[in-house]
Amino acid sequence: MSTFIVTKPVLGIETSCDETGVALLRWEPGQPGRGLLAHTLYSQIKLHAQYGGVVPELASRDHVRKLLPLVREALAEAGMTPQDLGGVAYTAGPGLVGALLVGAAAARAMAWALGVPAIGIHHMEGHLLAPLLEDDPPAAPFVALLVSGGHSMLVEVKAIGEYRILGDTLDDAAGEAFDKTAKLMGLPYPGGPELARLAEQGRPGAFRFSRPMTDRPGLDFSFSGLKTQVLLAWRQSDQSEQTRADIARAFEDAVVDTLIIKCRRALEASGARQLVIAGGVGANKRLRFALSEAAAKDGFRVYFPRLEFCTDNGAMIALAGAIRLAGGQQQDETVQVFPRWDLQGLRPAAETPL
Repeated sequence: MSTFIVTKPVLGIETSCDETGVALLRWEPGQPGRGLLAHTLYSQIKLHAQYGGVVPELASRDHVRKLLPLVREALAEAGMTPQDLGGVAYTAGPGLVGALLVGAAAARAMAWALGVPAIGIHHMEGHLLAPLLEDDPPAAPFVALLVSGGHSMLVEVKAIGEYRILGDTLDDAAGEAFDKTAKLMGLPYPGGPELARLAEQGRPGAFRFSRPMTDRPGLDFSFSGLKTQVLLAWRQSDQSEQTRADIARAFEDAVVDTLIIKCRRALEASGARQLVIAGGVGANKRLRFALSEAAAKDGFRVYFPRLEFCTDNGAMIALAGAIRLAGGQQQDETVQVFPRWDLQGLRPAAETPL
């Protein structure tokens, strides 16, 4: 293990979709905040709102414009210069290929110019490790529920880099279902957070939708049928504001109940007593409350990243990169990204204390 890599900060770059995230982290096992020195984030929500969804080419161009200014901002916040860096980590996939290439090319160029190692990070591993940024992090083994925009999966984590997918998305992920359901009811982009806010005004029990794939064994997810139920209920309703809120509440309740049922099954199947929640849907208030209640009732422990680290960010990439660089892993100078990338195919990280 190289002490040079461990003791100097790692720059983390996230450009997988529509958010440009940059962070500086000096990996400090056992320390609060895990050595996070600075993090900056730029969201493209306003850019894509007029189209009702992410336009890949516009996303890539905006990453080109924003990435280097954010790197300079993070360095200034930490009171450092590029020469203080010990390595560069970047999201290599999965994600939009053009957006990924912007971050990968910039990261590789900086690492080459500075003479430091670089490493490509799996976006979902970044999310999975985000709770390790907190003061009281989980320790493997544990089960992780990864619920980001395009992914809903349950993962058994035996160690950092040793993952077994217990359940995956068969069609629409939870985040996609939130966004698409919001859109069909006329809510503005991005729909997921708007729907969750509207659900707070809904009356419990006014509508009820099925809990998809909970009436059979297994841990896979499918939310497309739930989306269709909502569409039919909305079309057949009076479409008043209260009805819109009631349907939003019923939809959210169905998603949350489904996720909790599957999490309980995953914990039972794996024998783990720790559950990590990560990804953008992990910021949902009702999900956090319901999972905390389930944990207290069933006797397992649940870990959440802080809200700012649920959505895409550079801190989680810096942390994952720092752990792997500290174990001696790095890659050659090839600029390579993976729009599709199997989480189970990752190399295990070296045995390092967390």
